[in-house]
Amino acid sequence: MNGFSRRAFLAGSTAFAGAALIAPQVFAETPESAFLKAQVEAGTLPPVADRLPANPLVITPWEQVGQQGGQWDHALVGGGSASMLVRYQGYDPLIRFTADWSGIEANVAESYAVNEDATVYTITLRKGHKWSDGQPFTTADVQFWYDAYFTDAETNQAGNVWWSAGGKPATIEVVDEQTFKVVFTAPNGFFLQQMAWADQDQLVRCPKHYLEQFHIRYNPDADKLAKAAGLESWIALFQQEIGYLDTNVYFQNTKRPALTAWTFTGEGGSPLGQDTQTTIAVRNPYYHKVDTAGTQLPYFDRIVYQMVADPEVLLLKTLQGEIDMMDQYIATPTNKPVLFDGQDAGGYGFYTLKETAANVMAFQLNLNHVNPTRRELFNTLEFRQALSIAVDRQALIDAVFVGQGAPAQASMRADDPLYNEQLAKQFTEFDAAKANQMLDGLLPNKDGEGYRLDADGQRVSIIFELDQTRTTFLDMFELAIPMLQAVGIDAQMRTMDRSLWEQRVRRGREYDATAHQFGANSGIAAMLDPRFYVPINNNCFYAQGWALYFTQPDNPDAIEPPAEVKAQQELYRQLVATAEPAKQQELMAQVLQNAANLFFTFGVSLPADGYGIVKNGMVNVLKEMPNSFGWPTPGPARPEQFFKA
Repeated sequence: MNGFSRRAFLAGSTAFAGAALIAPQVFAETPESAFLKAQVEAGTLPPVADRLPANPLVITPWEQVGQQGGQWDHALVGGGSASMLVRYQGYDPLIRFTADWSGIEANVAESYAVNEDATVYTITLRKGHKWSDGQPFTTADVQFWYDAYFTDAETNQAGNVWWSAGGKPATIEVVDEQTFKVVFTAPNGFFLQQMAWADQDQLVRCPKHYLEQFHIRYNPDADKLAKAAGLESWIALFQQEIGYLDTNVYFQNTKRPALTAWTFTGEGGSPLGQDTQTTIAVRNPYYHKVDTAGTQLPYFDRIVYQMVADPEVLLLKTLQGEIDMMDQYIATPTNKPVLFDGQDAGGYGFYTLKETAANVMAFQLNLNHVNPTRRELFNTLEFRQALSIAVDRQALIDAVFVGQGAPAQASMRADDPLYNEQLAKQFTEFDAAKANQMLDGLLPNKDGEGYRLDADGQRVSIIFELDQTRTTFLDMFELAIPMLQAVGIDAQMRTMDRSLWEQRVRRGREYDATAHQFGANSGIAAMLDPRFYVPINNNCFYAQGWALYFTQPDNPDAIEPPAEVKAQQELYRQLVATAEPAKQQELMAQVLQNAANLFFTFGVSLPADGYGIVKNGMVNVLKEMPNSFGWPTPGPARPEQFFKA
């Protein structure tokens, strides 16, 4: 596992076939799921042999072949946990990452091939594959996405930068009902890896037969539907129904057909609804995978999510044995002794998470702040450097991570070929006296309480807005705030529900600062998620206006970056246009060196390996997995094969 994120993925002319196939006649012998049997007997659902594609994807279980039935008991925290749904039931792109993150493989697609210079990608779908409502999934759906969304200036407001190369968007050539080509005018070396990245493959979320009713070109009465739904126009309705702008909205729509193993039907309440106590996803009767015995997956009939208010409630439910599998929100270093002591009573054990994040937490000042005085101060490099050395990282590591870790900025692992010592270690040594000296040169004036005053004579107050479910962040800030105040910065912490944080920070501009983690600390993963090194998407909370400029420079909310940041963005464009691995490494090394000089954010420590809990009866759960959102843990480890013995 040590090399899972550093090994080269796809480059050049290699063609990758789909997974092994199993003879169609086997499925005629497959016993019908008891969960669906009544529907089959009533004639409202075809038998399983008629629901599977001609060449289903055959999954070899990690431990043993299982049986259909039962439920996966799970939980969601707060009102903005859509990312957890992506991790557990929403990861079924055309091409997916392998379970060890060493490469990519066919998933919904039957096969794919790439030409020598990575300008033409040929993708073949499975004949007879169907959406969860039984309608065919074909290249007509792909063409609809391209016409009604990707190339439609009215409906596409999110941009799809990885669908472009050489400054021009890709074109789609439909060969037949199962085969299409994606053609670029310049090399796009990471196209399939981007498709495999969590929550990025929109082609598997665009059922034409359902969505065309909401688009004015396909339904002249689309505006009437919008008015009936309380919306101003068909554009707003189409964007809501397609769900690409908001993952929460996507999962809340129980009417849209899907290709995933489980889908929401509204049973148990609206998914992610504020007043919902339990929400339930049920098996997709047309799911395209089988095990080696020919049994249609998934094994579990249902996933039952308890909606809990905060991590403390989740921890209690875990200790009581109510949760089958969990790592996010509760698997903190401080919780581990409690969870360890409670494993016999709770009936669970542990699995290891190989941490891939660039840092346990990165402090992020809003470099695109709406206030010009605050914006100028935050963009002063020496100001960020002073704040960085004002933080005693070892104190945070000792208290919050029980000594596991070492001071580091958001950076690459020391054993990675792309490791940059300056990026990793600069301004990590705690030196309050030096921080005060640097700040005295920038902000010499103070008020009566000893806090520094800005150019307008206002106290320099920085409010860090935090997602309250990130308990380790809160613990670190309890220690970091006095450290920043000690050098004359009125640092404050404002905690909020995840959904409000998403609105305020991910989709807002008026916050002072925030903190988050993820990114990637090695190889190809960092090339795909360089959030701390170059502003390219809305995960770059330190400069969302600059990031929007990267994808949509004409967007009225985009902010043109300074020359050195634009140069960094251009260098990253060169990187993603490159198919040759050695050249990718060379360009990424330059990106990292520039990032060291730009010093956008400051971190605490590279993360030590983490953990999760899994009930003793759960089978086919890997004992070790990468921990990442890009490799949406545990999605690529194939939850469709999980079952309870």
